[in-house]
Amino acid sequence: MSGGGGWERIRSTRGGRLSRETSLTGRTARTVRLGRVQPQAPGYRTIFCNDREANLPVRFKGNSISTTKYNFLTFLPKGLFEQFRRVANCYFLLISILSMTPISPVNPVTNVVPLSLVLFVSLIKEAFEDWKRLQNDMVINNNPVDVLHDQVWETIPWKKLQVGDIVRIKQDGFFPADLLFLASTNADGVCYIETSNLDGETNLKIRKAVERTWDYLTPEKAVEFKGEVQCEQPNNSLYTFTGNLIIENQTLPLSPNQLLLRGCSLRNTEYIVGAVIFTGHETKVMMNSMNVPSKRSTLERKLDKLILALFGTLFGMCLVGAIGSGIFISSDYYYLELQRGVGLEFNPSSRFSVAILTLFTLITLYSTIIPISLYVSIEMIKFIQCAQFINKDLHMYHVETNTPALARTSNLNEELGQVEYIFSDKTGTLTRNLMEFFKCSIGGEVYGTGFTEIERGGAQRMGAKIQEAQRSPHAVHEKGFNFDDSRIMRGAWRNESNPDVCKEFFRCLAICHTVLTEGDESPDKITYQAASPDEAALVTAAKNFGFFFYRRTPTMIYVRESHVEKMGNITDVPYEILNVLEFNSTRKRQSVVCRYADGRLVLYCKGADTVIYERLADGNNELKKITREHLEQFGSAGLRTLCLAYKDLNPETYESWNEKFIQAKSSLRDREKKLDEDKMETAINIAYACNLINNDMKQFIISSETDAIREVEEKGDQVEIARFMKEVVKEELKRCLEEAQHSMCTVSGPKLTLVIDGKCLMYALDPSLRVMLLNLSLNCSSVVCCRVSPLQKAQVTSLVKKGARKITLSIGDGANDVSMIQAAHIGVGISGMEGMQAVMASDFAIAQFRFLTDLLLVHGRWSYLRICKDVSAALSKKYPELYKEGIKNMFFKWRVVWTWAFFSVYQSLVFYHFVTISGTSGKNLSGRMFGLWDVSTMAFTCVVITVNLRLLMMCNSITRWHYISVGGSILAWFVFILIYSLLRENVYYVIYVLMGTFYFYLTIILVPIVALLGDFIYQGVERWFFPYDYQVVQEMHRNDPEDNSRAGLLEIGNRLTPQEERSYAIAQLPRELSKHTGFAFDSPGYESFFAAQLGVHAPQKAWDVARRASMRGKPKPSKKH
Repeated sequence: MSGGGGWERIRSTRGGRLSRETSLTGRTARTVRLGRVQPQAPGYRTIFCNDREANLPVRFKGNSISTTKYNFLTFLPKGLFEQFRRVANCYFLLISILSMTPISPVNPVTNVVPLSLVLFVSLIKEAFEDWKRLQNDMVINNNPVDVLHDQVWETIPWKKLQVGDIVRIKQDGFFPADLLFLASTNADGVCYIETSNLDGETNLKIRKAVERTWDYLTPEKAVEFKGEVQCEQPNNSLYTFTGNLIIENQTLPLSPNQLLLRGCSLRNTEYIVGAVIFTGHETKVMMNSMNVPSKRSTLERKLDKLILALFGTLFGMCLVGAIGSGIFISSDYYYLELQRGVGLEFNPSSRFSVAILTLFTLITLYSTIIPISLYVSIEMIKFIQCAQFINKDLHMYHVETNTPALARTSNLNEELGQVEYIFSDKTGTLTRNLMEFFKCSIGGEVYGTGFTEIERGGAQRMGAKIQEAQRSPHAVHEKGFNFDDSRIMRGAWRNESNPDVCKEFFRCLAICHTVLTEGDESPDKITYQAASPDEAALVTAAKNFGFFFYRRTPTMIYVRESHVEKMGNITDVPYEILNVLEFNSTRKRQSVVCRYADGRLVLYCKGADTVIYERLADGNNELKKITREHLEQFGSAGLRTLCLAYKDLNPETYESWNEKFIQAKSSLRDREKKLDEDKMETAINIAYACNLINNDMKQFIISSETDAIREVEEKGDQVEIARFMKEVVKEELKRCLEEAQHSMCTVSGPKLTLVIDGKCLMYALDPSLRVMLLNLSLNCSSVVCCRVSPLQKAQVTSLVKKGARKITLSIGDGANDVSMIQAAHIGVGISGMEGMQAVMASDFAIAQFRFLTDLLLVHGRWSYLRICKDVSAALSKKYPELYKEGIKNMFFKWRVVWTWAFFSVYQSLVFYHFVTISGTSGKNLSGRMFGLWDVSTMAFTCVVITVNLRLLMMCNSITRWHYISVGGSILAWFVFILIYSLLRENVYYVIYVLMGTFYFYLTIILVPIVALLGDFIYQGVERWFFPYDYQVVQEMHRNDPEDNSRAGLLEIGNRLTPQEERSYAIAQLPRELSKHTGFAFDSPGYESFFAAQLGVHAPQKAWDVARRASMRGKPKPSKKH
């Protein structure tokens, strides 16, 4: 480098950025707004590579990042602001302030200390969570990277990296910034990258450097590189990049193929050299991130409204009392000595002052109508739900990775029981990025003895029993291969009726692919790096069938073939690869032309059955028919299918074709596209596999891959492309919405699904179109968005969250899902194959997508009900219709609030009547009337008993813990008052005197009974005539034996083999019984509940429920010993 001034000033640059806003084409700069994605064309930035001095005036941003919510200066004000967003905390702050004034009748400690404690604990919790984010940022910012300095590679932390630096990234290393790819140790300037942190895909992508920069690989050569890069301004579009590289007066165009994005990792390449283009928060992945949100549950916001209503009631009561005090206070009451020397609050000559001061006094005195202990209790219950139930649920424990479920926050527990829309990452989350070779059909014969979960579930619903085949003792089960059939394993295929067909089938698996090898060339140690999980699975299958692909060169594939001629014979066979025709959305197949060592030319092909079948040779109609039946059988079992075929080629025919192929290939534009480009097709396949889409649904597909759009894109005018695509998307949305609304009006219309790609979604999210997109989406049963950026995921989530105003949940397993997880009401992270970024940003973490069932249907319902479990976990999953009670918010409506308020008024009248009677007629053993402290102590004792018994009445299932808590609370009151009455003079021996009277015992028995009589009648009528769904289920399973298998699940699981664990888990699934099985009553019924299970509306008949409830239940079966 020339000079060392720039290097000595390594720093994280701050402040603004000066950029040259001139046009690449000489036109005025113009920004086109597309939702939140703003392509910065034709404006651009200029970067001088390998020259820090030249880049200093521009002051590009540094490479240090921060994802924290607070800093040292903002923590206290911002943290307190977050706490006082709660209306309750504002209310308690007001009461605390009033309690410290002279007009307060209570000690301020009783209000100030609890509020301070609540705020302190909450701030500590916020600080701890932000400290974890800071630690994560420090680890990332201090990762080492090799930077070119004075002809040597010098290691510095990521945070000191600057725009224009030349860096070296080694194999398996992560890119610290957005880099311009210059050179690679691989031939032809190619490198392989993994983008799982961006798009969740673990398959490899190919990037290729501009040929002019291939030589800048060593530090001696790289120091000579003095290029100038003119490129777009920083933006959040992951899949676009435009710019030019100017080197030695030569201008070379740049594309996304030369851009290595921060967060991606290098694979199958010793090292690469690149130039830093975007740093820190200007990198594309960081521009797709969102600020850490502050999430509040819907219940908490509703509670704020309830508190405002209660405060209004409290203020009304206090205002009436204050006005009364101002009116009736008078010096005529001489015994009060109000004539002279009294404070302003008791001065009869200033009635207005008396009323105002009395108002504040009464507010302080009556403030317990909204007790702070309520919030403390709620927080304790939330914490117990997380720590005791969610975190320790063995049904959500993943044995293979020793990973339990984790509730990272306790603020959103009840939201889990009200989720209406789920947003899920497709790749990795739904498919787990795993494909397994499970079954095959060769020459009309099906091989593979296993059964899929769909087959097992179908058999269980039909009441049939599956006869599991005995697994071979030599069966192989590795990643990508879950196949067992002794007829073709270990060379046994040679004894089949069609060994030659089997051999060609296995060779097609071993040769027709683009897989790369890594590691030792032995079956046990080799690693396959594939463009997709299914390619790796097919090559792994070939290896286990005795056709081991172990090496690839640019023109050759080497396969170690076993058992071909005779048992035990192993031969290394080279195959010359003449042509590779890769899979794409148009061809829907992949083909390879190879030459055997003996000169034989063979075309091997694999792809979708539709395109393979139409290219098959004439004849063999019976075989085609049988194979088609096998394909349908595999598809109905939930398996992804493809067809394999081969053809022997004539050398003259091949040469003629090859000439035409080379000419056509050389004339194509954009021939260096990514390996895995068929995102929409893949997304639809995944949706089918996960039953999000089925053949009975009407599909709306909005795609940018149309001839009209391609024609406009080829012209290169960004403004025209934006205008045209927006118009196309608008017309498509309008058409689909009209069809959807028409379909919804029909009685038996099909369910609808929408499939849209990222480019079209970018325009659909424009403010002028997003309402149309939202309405269309809400009319669909499922929506599939493919090839979308992380920010687009978050935008779609926010659109539904704010537009539909329903509870949303986002679930994902990669860094690309973080924004979506943070945008939803509830974020769930999966600790899967793509790191822990999603888990770190989530509210709840689970190890497998399937655990979401327990998290929502079980813990979500229990948390929403708050007090106790209404039905067991097994019944919650058996009757998922019960979950709708949370979605409809059946238990926290204003009707429920006013019902409670009505009965609270009734109970208060009962207590008031008792107090007035006791004050006039109650007498102790000495014959004296009860005094103030006698009556108040007796009244409060009745309140304690009544409240605890009312809590017990709310419980849907009563255990020993309920008896302990309720009985313990009542007992604690008696212990307290017995001790307190010995210490305080005004209540000295009061409780001992009361307990010596029969009147006291009669009162504490009768008053709670009378006070709770209204609740008892109301609950009885509601349960008999207007039952909730969960109450119906309770009656149906009232006599079922308790399920005690849960406690021993982990212990059992630790003793089982993987196959036994699978069988045991399946055995624990609820079986579908006939409608009359397990009923608590003889008479069939509960029509509305079962109708709802089947999607049919049938109103509940009150007399039927009453009749059934009045009938005698079936006797419990006697236990056999």
